[in-house]
Amino acid sequence: MLVITRKVGEELRIGENIRVTVVETNKDRVKIGIDAPPDVRIIRSELFDTEKFNIQAAVHKPAADLISMIKKQQGSDT
Repeated sequence: MLVITRKVGEELRIGENIRVTVVETNKDRVKIGIDAPPDVRIIRSELFDTEKFNIQAAVHKPAADLISMIKKQQGSDT
């Protein structure tokens, strides 16, 4: 991890076309602005983790539903 110090109004560059600017600093927060091309996805990490969890749950849910359906069907056959 690169740790860098910046003041309000200063920026850093990521690659050729991503610019991160320090917009404001408070006691316990830093507000940044990110200028990037539209095809670059920018998302807060806590939302990324939630989204990843939801996708995994959606992928595994059909299998669980199928197992439940088979068990119900087997129970009705007896």
